Amino acid sequence: MTTVITPTDNGPYVIAGPARVIDAGGNDYDLDEQTAIVLCRCGGSRTKPFCDGTHETLKFEAAQRAVSAALLATTS
Repeated sequence: MTTVITPTDNGPYVIAGPARVIDAGGNDYDLDEQTAIVLCRCGGSRTKPFCDGTHETLKFEAAQRAVSAALLATTS
């Protein structure tokens, strides 16, 4: 199964499919029963690295959408 990562508009990353999340101390989160997880992108979540909806209160605005691979190749 392929893992799909989708940044939402002004919200979190939604990860669908098998994923492993490890904290800065090298500890694994138990995600065996999860089919999808939602990771914080605004930096304000009290449940980091997972989203708790704080982005709505903070009025988080994400950076522009991803640039094309062709454009990235010309800037590297």
